[in-house]
Amino acid sequence: MNPLLRAEQAVLGSVLLDPGQLPHLDWLAPDHFNRPVHRALFAALRKLRADGHPALAADGTVPLSWVTDAVDEAVLHVRGLTPVYAHTLVSACPRPEHAPAYGRMVLEGAIHRSIAQHAVRLHQAARADALRGEVEEALHHADVLSRVLDDLARRWGAEPRPVAPAAQPVTAPAAPPPTVRTDHVAEDEGFLLAVLAEQPRAMDQVVGWLRPGDFADPAHGQLYRCLGALHHRGEPIDRITLLWQAQRRGLLADGTLSDDQVTALCDGVGSGSAEWLGEQVMRSSVSRAAAASARAIRGLAENKALSSGQLINHALYALGPLDDVRTRWQIANGWPAATPTAQAPSPTGPPPARVHAALARSTPRLVSPSSARTGSVAAPAVTRPPSRGHS
Repeated sequence: MNPLLRAEQAVLGSVLLDPGQLPHLDWLAPDHFNRPVHRALFAALRKLRADGHPALAADGTVPLSWVTDAVDEAVLHVRGLTPVYAHTLVSACPRPEHAPAYGRMVLEGAIHRSIAQHAVRLHQAARADALRGEVEEALHHADVLSRVLDDLARRWGAEPRPVAPAAQPVTAPAAPPPTVRTDHVAEDEGFLLAVLAEQPRAMDQVVGWLRPGDFADPAHGQLYRCLGALHHRGEPIDRITLLWQAQRRGLLADGTLSDDQVTALCDGVGSGSAEWLGEQVMRSSVSRAAAASARAIRGLAENKALSSGQLINHALYALGPLDDVRTRWQIANGWPAATPTAQAPSPTGPPPARVHAALARSTPRLVSPSSARTGSVAAPAVTRPPSRGHS
């Protein structure tokens, strides 16, 4: 039996033994329990308390009706719960007065589970967008995940701020890239490089927001880096200067590029809109960044050794690369950068006293607004301008 299951049983057992523990668990919600039976039973216990069950006024021995009425209420919403299992829960609780500590364990398990689920949704949206050549769904789910992290931080009583993990997290295995779009992405990148080599002034259209890391093909990214270096120094761009720049960077010696690749690039068509092609490259970059952030966050959420505060802060840090790509995507589309606005804590959030009970800390901590995130780019407004489509 895993520790989380034992903690859920201990919470329910403590309340069945002592209804007076319920006021100390107001910050704990039925959805925080993993098992449906446990969710239904905890919801039933809270309902009995709201209805003023006689057991709440009992002095000393708790009447058996407290247990039987809770089971009768819970079975209206879930199957498989019996009075026998309710008594099993009672025996699973070492000390009823430790209910807040058990509840903290349940909340921590719910935080890990919720973050993992939202990371999976973000990864699925990123792959779907990659197939369609879009970015809207991935960015939407990234916003949802960011808000979830801020909300969970407030519930946990921690300050949400991006913190790099001490060790590189073990990410979930990367799914194979969508083959339907792979060829199109490589073609767009090749056409863009050909245009930039044929029309050096076209670099001015993309140099402000397109980066070498935005290219799916590392060789294309290195070629773009060479073009950028020549452009930055104001040197002429042609087959010879580009080949010389690649050699100076050691790209020919290590096999990253070859003479034939550079020649083929410079002998390409070279006609087209660098801005439009650059936007296509950025679309692919946004999808890849979203998928990479999702895999990293999922790997963090599956690490049970991380505390909830560490997990939340590491997950915010893992969203940083996506925030950077998103900002440059907005610049490429001519959208104004979002201005972070201070948000007051939700009035329905847990008060400091209950956060103190949940975390079993000596003193309650003030919860900072969700806008207190530092080191990452603010998410765009909920209402987004329509994407610039090209056909």
